[in-house]
Amino acid sequence: MKTKRVNGIETLILDGTDRGSFSVLREWTDRADPLESLEHEANPTSLSIPMLLELAALVETLAEDLAEGPASPKR
Repeated sequence: MKTKRVNGIETLILDGTDRGSFSVLREWTDRADPLESLEHEANPTSLSIPMLLELAALVETLAEDLAEGPASPKR
């Protein structure tokens, strides 16, 4: 796992699918800073339509990978 900032937002780069790596916002994971989460509870943010579509596409891709079974070893 690697981290990088995209448009000032910390993002985790994850490996593990046959299609290569993918990224998710750090705040969507258990790696989020708990203190930041508390600050945002007073002013919760909502996911935009593009963010929800991106998340749905990621979930669909991961589900397809799981349905295909274990990947063959990389060479």
